[in-house]
Amino acid sequence: MAQIVLFHHVGGLTSGVLAFARTLRDAGHTVHAPDLFAGRTFADVHDGMAWADSVGEEVFAARAADAVAGLPADVVYGGMSMGCARAAEQVLARPGARGAFFLYGAVAPSWWDATWPDGVPTQAHTMSDDELREPDAEAEYAKIPGAELFVYEGSGHLFAEAGHPDHRPDAAATATGRVLAFLRDL
Repeated sequence: MAQIVLFHHVGGLTSGVLAFARTLRDAGHTVHAPDLFAGRTFADVHDGMAWADSVGEEVFAARAADAVAGLPADVVYGGMSMGCARAAEQVLARPGARGAFFLYGAVAPSWWDATWPDGVPTQAHTMSDDELREPDAEAEYAKIPGAELFVYEGSGHLFAEAGHPDHRPDAAATATGRVLAFLRDL
């Protein structure tokens, strides 16, 4: 079983994020879900993005680094939307990551002027018609050796978040199953 650090999306540490963490725990994994928003949550993705932009990426990067400082290096990093960047930063900054998975987007290591570390498996999940989809990042991500990029038909950003208007049950079930299989194979 894996030790996982799951970084939340721009909605904050919502009940949907906590439910996903619980799903991972129910599969036998240890899950850390740091609250980078210090209790603040947003029902609307755009409201969360506006607030996060007002605080600044560097603040959340520092909070994420602080959250993992006491953990062993060989954890799996999981990111959801904004949390994808936080998870990728840790993979790139802390040698020894066991793997990484991303929901609601992919990352481009060039954002950090870096290359993905050899031997760190990764997978990403997004929707084909997500208004926040980043095709350039996906194209770069897909070039990471062994990376798996899954694009599900449909729209909505937080498609795996039960209770959110973007929720797409079929895509959510498939993505969750793929993440669980990924973790089993590590």
